[in-house]
Amino acid sequence: MDIAILIIAILLILTGLTGCILPVIPGPPLSFFGLLVLHFTKFAAFETGFIVLFAFIAAIATLMDYAAPLWTTKRFGGSKKGIWGAAIGMFAGLFLFPPFGIIVGPLIGAVAGELLHGSESSKAIRAGLGSFAGFFLGMGLKLAASLAITYYFVKELL
Repeated sequence: MDIAILIIAILLILTGLTGCILPVIPGPPLSFFGLLVLHFTKFAAFETGFIVLFAFIAAIATLMDYAAPLWTTKRFGGSKKGIWGAAIGMFAGLFLFPPFGIIVGPLIGAVAGELLHGSESSKAIRAGLGSFAGFFLGMGLKLAASLAITYYFVKELL
């Protein structure tokens, strides 16, 4: 029975790593659940504090994945309209054009929000590029969290 559970844990870890690249799959939570499933086998026994820490890391990385494009839009000079446009573009892209919509949705939304706000096209494009950079920042944070989880997963197995 432990072998079957181990296989499920490995699949969760691999799907979690894949989810760091594919926007519609929640990578860090799946990686964390793989670690949690491993905990309930004979192959590993993590301490409660360790499990709570990695639950927190997975949650923060997932939240940052959504917050980073909004934050970087602002850091690149976007107004509130640009930030709202990036947020609307992110969610519209997620549902209307997955998986690529969540990549370009914030960029298009931020540019559209800035242009509707009356900003110059160069400022609108800069804000849009900020949201695009935020997408990759969020992806990097998700990947770092999932790789850390995978490291401890493999370390415990060996």
